[in-house]
Amino acid sequence: MITIDIPGWGQLTVAHLVLDFNGTLAVDGRLLPQVPETLNRLADQLAIHVLTADTFGTVRAAMAGVRCTVDILPPGQQDLAKRDFVRQLGAEQCVAVGNGRNDALMLQEAALGIVLLQEEGTAVTTLTAADVVCRTIQEALALLTKPRRLVATLRS
Repeated sequence: MITIDIPGWGQLTVAHLVLDFNGTLAVDGRLLPQVPETLNRLADQLAIHVLTADTFGTVRAAMAGVRCTVDILPPGQQDLAKRDFVRQLGAEQCVAVGNGRNDALMLQEAALGIVLLQEEGTAVTTLTAADVVCRTIQEALALLTKPRRLVATLRS
């Protein structure tokens, strides 16, 4: 569990990190550098969950060395499935990270929603649903490993 006090925003206490795969952890089905190491460090404090349509069919092999659960979503209403997953975990205990249109509800529902602007691009609806925008997954994960960065971004 990670607890971060953010002046003017409140206390953030999270137990779950929910992540999209393609466009978030991977580009064109290939896991981005340093992601496994960073996620495995975070897995000491958080339960890591990867939710994906698995567009390239690579998620299980790519995530094999990462301490996480992987859920491949069937076609249709993936946005609702991701939101409902976060709700079932307890949205107030979740950080969600994504970039696609099907991630918007998940980011909006989570206690902290982070949207990424990587190679795949970002859906505008997802951008407006997030609390924080990061350029890369490493920057997003650093908000949890170096919480003063998150405080600096969200305090009022």
